[in-house]
Amino acid sequence: MTKKETAEKIRRVGIIPVVRATSAEQARFAAEAVCAGGIPIVEVTMTVPGAIELIAKLAKDAAAEVLIGAGTVLDTRTAERCLDAGAEFVVSPGFDRETVELVRSHNKLMIAGALTPTEVMAAWRAGSDFVKIFPCASMGGAKYIKALKAPLPQVPMIPTGGVNLETAADLIRAGSDALGIGGELISAPALVSGNARQITEAARQYAAIVERTREEALTRS
Repeated sequence: MTKKETAEKIRRVGIIPVVRATSAEQARFAAEAVCAGGIPIVEVTMTVPGAIELIAKLAKDAAAEVLIGAGTVLDTRTAERCLDAGAEFVVSPGFDRETVELVRSHNKLMIAGALTPTEVMAAWRAGSDFVKIFPCASMGGAKYIKALKAPLPQVPMIPTGGVNLETAADLIRAGSDALGIGGELISAPALVSGNARQITEAARQYAAIVERTREEALTRS
């Protein structure tokens, strides 16, 4: 998949499920559950034991329409290993210029983390394709995204941290290109109990919110 196709898919789907789990088996289970709920994107974080090996397996086994990415990538060495394993995009919690440049050199999509306007500008200017606003809820959620978008409308933003069913629509209305959702989508109890249905249903709910909110915006315009 080209970087342009990856970006288009993230924008179209509007949700990046952030998979954190205590084992590779749980993470794979979560990935399959969110895909069954209509979200064909998976971000496997480096906090998952055996994360890179899991990315390689998912990239090999997943259907062509499922987008596999690597999250919580902190340095160039890890980014290189994730890309070699088949990750189509790389996500970091903060801005590391060398990692952004490394991912760009592979012509893959980078989502660098930032919080303040200065950090957002630095990440964007360095070549991050999207900027992950993290932790968004701690700064005011949708109100903060709206405040950032006022002077920086050209920067595509993905709020992460504290995104839930109550805040998702407002974050889309505020100008978010997509939403990064972790535990509110892939709950720890559902992982422990093996409740795929709970995760799948949550995925359907979030996907419906994004679709409905975008349709409402088009109607108003």
